[in-house]
Amino acid sequence: MDTIASLFSFITTPVSWVIVQFHSVYGKIFGPDTGWAWGLSIVSLVILIRICLIPLFVKQIKATRAMQTLQPEMKKIQERYKNDKQRQSEEMMKLYKESGTNPLSSCLPILAQSPFFFALYHVLNGIATGSTIGVINESLLASARKAHIFGAPLAAKFTDGSSKVEALGASLTDVRVVTAVMIVLMSASQFYTQRQLMTKNVDTTVKTPFMQQQKMLMYVFPVMFAVFGINFPVGVLVYWLTTNVWTMGQQMYVIRNNPTPGSKAQAAYLERLTKHVTHHGKTRRRSEKTIVKAIVAKGRDRNEFERSFINALTKAGLMAQADGTVVKGEAQAVAQTEDGVTVTGAAKRQQPKRQSKAQRQSGATKAAGDSTSVSSDSSASADSSASEEKTTSLEKSDEPQDAKPAAQQAPKGGSNGRSRAQSGQRKGGPQRPKSPSKK
Repeated sequence: MDTIASLFSFITTPVSWVIVQFHSVYGKIFGPDTGWAWGLSIVSLVILIRICLIPLFVKQIKATRAMQTLQPEMKKIQERYKNDKQRQSEEMMKLYKESGTNPLSSCLPILAQSPFFFALYHVLNGIATGSTIGVINESLLASARKAHIFGAPLAAKFTDGSSKVEALGASLTDVRVVTAVMIVLMSASQFYTQRQLMTKNVDTTVKTPFMQQQKMLMYVFPVMFAVFGINFPVGVLVYWLTTNVWTMGQQMYVIRNNPTPGSKAQAAYLERLTKHVTHHGKTRRRSEKTIVKAIVAKGRDRNEFERSFINALTKAGLMAQADGTVVKGEAQAVAQTEDGVTVTGAAKRQQPKRQSKAQRQSGATKAAGDSTSVSSDSSASADSSASEEKTTSLEKSDEPQDAKPAAQQAPKGGSNGRSRAQSGQRKGGPQRPKSPSKK
């Protein structure tokens, strides 16, 4: 451990200085020799480090998403060159270069905070052995050795003997109970963080070896924390428990507001977004516009959750635009109340009511009666037309019989003659007789 401590000695002084600065603030509130002052100083150190690592965490999310997208292509390369490991590695590196991804990007936050972790371990180990480290002088060292968290000293370990624990002013039972509880909480938080990543934020439509590896890590990491945790001082356990809780909360926020496409978290997010957009009629936050813009840009490549989101907007009379905004659709019905307030809503298709058998029979009877009345009216109009023609013929009875045109003389028998006579008549009013033929 001395070799590792010497490697990270360049950061030991800054870490000890940050702890002392926070201790000076909390010491005025809780007392300089209390466990609250030193414990909260360690917690504040974790929060400060994690805030500085947020850009790396964003890169980690993007790298993980990119690796999930490349899993089908990686599987094809592995199957194609399964007998040629060198060619397989070359094709993998070529795929990473073309897509702009780096597998090590997902490990950046852990690698970046490792120096701080070992520096803190070295500082707490110096407190346990009674040696000054960095800016921690003799007075601060004595104050830190008196600090206890729930009865356990900051520098005590689960594996320490009773004599060493008594030298720090505590009992072995208190130290082992506190350290055991903190190790269980640390492992449980790590397990829950990995589990929510696998159950909520993984694309369930793609089955790849990457998912199997993540499932394995979900059980391996908690066991590793439990095994190594028994050799960590209480102060380091406070550090690691705080960073696990921070990671869990940070990941919950990312899963809720920026889920992986095709995951259960995306289905829940789009359901909430649908209710929000249909209620307000627009996207209000920048993150919402980014999600809608990405969905519109996919076109036919949308998954089932994204298609359901677009269909829900269409039913509500809204349309998603390419820039991520939402506008009212053309098929939206607009109504205006008596107060002059315009009320908009999607036009609904009216379905005809189903009639009973008696209603259908009564309707058929009524239709038959209407057709009979229409036919009787037609007969009456035909009779009146015939009477008018008869009157006209009587008025012109003084003309010679042979002067009547042949077209008006109905031939004997047959309906063809009648139809030919009617087709030769002029429209409207009595027909003018043709001049008699000259013999």
